[in-house]
Amino acid sequence: MSQAPTTAVFSSISDVERETGVPKETLRVWERRYNFPQPERDANGERLYPFEQVARLRVVKRLLDMGYRPGKIMQLSTDELNSMASKSGTGSIAGDADDPLLRQCLAMIKAHQMHELRLKMAQSLLQLGLRRFVLEVVAPLTTLVGDTWAAGGLAIFEEHLFAELLQSVMRNAIFAANQQVNHADAIPRILLTTVPQERHGLGLLMAEALFALEGAHCVSLGVQTPLADIVEAARVQRADIVALSFSSVMSPRAAVDNVIELQSRLGPHVQVWAGGSCAALARRQLGPNCVLDLDDIDTSVARWRAQNAAVAS
Repeated sequence: MSQAPTTAVFSSISDVERETGVPKETLRVWERRYNFPQPERDANGERLYPFEQVARLRVVKRLLDMGYRPGKIMQLSTDELNSMASKSGTGSIAGDADDPLLRQCLAMIKAHQMHELRLKMAQSLLQLGLRRFVLEVVAPLTTLVGDTWAAGGLAIFEEHLFAELLQSVMRNAIFAANQQVNHADAIPRILLTTVPQERHGLGLLMAEALFALEGAHCVSLGVQTPLADIVEAARVQRADIVALSFSSVMSPRAAVDNVIELQSRLGPHVQVWAGGSCAALARRQLGPNCVLDLDDIDTSVARWRAQNAAVAS
């Protein structure tokens, strides 16, 4: 009995830009200069990228973020690129891949056992408390899932299922943490969002959870807020700090440009704090007081309070 032919999966150039973080103009330049990617064309002559090339582009983007030059890696095979990416990763990420809990969670995602994964998340949250849950489970698991997806080990829908589940878990945890905050007197007042180019919101939720634990007043706008609306929301909400999340799909240059533009529009009385893997790459340009790691949120909030108490006195 013959099997039905499988249908190839293709992505438009806009889809590829959105999924990999590589701008359309760069894709066209690479096509001419390195003969990769090699898209097919539809009836209207528009570029269509096979799934395998999109997966390879994800790894290329990750290596570029690590500091590799396109000319050094563009002609390598996907297996060679994956090997370089795994060897170039930080020790913490490599260690996370060997953590039994994280391996178990990743296996549940691959097996589509989302109910079991939700129970495992709830159990870990109860055992560890919110701060350790975010730092020891949510953050490294999100990185592991992202790396696995970039290497072709997860389908896009599987990564989306995980993201939706984790958003639900985190929002419930944030709601519980906020019950302990007296919002009338809470400081600093923190507005959380992402810029229009950034559609990933898990980093934002992790930061909000840790800010809530520090007794800050948090207002989240969700993702992809235009800069003009961020400025207006900061005014209306009387924000002391605007906190932005930048994932690996953003370029460090774009993160720096957005932060500098917002700082200019907001004025000296509102600070801009940036977090996420892309912001970490831009730390040198933005400065240590602007770029936050998740585990530094408590000390950063305490420093802000100390500085503003000194100003007030």
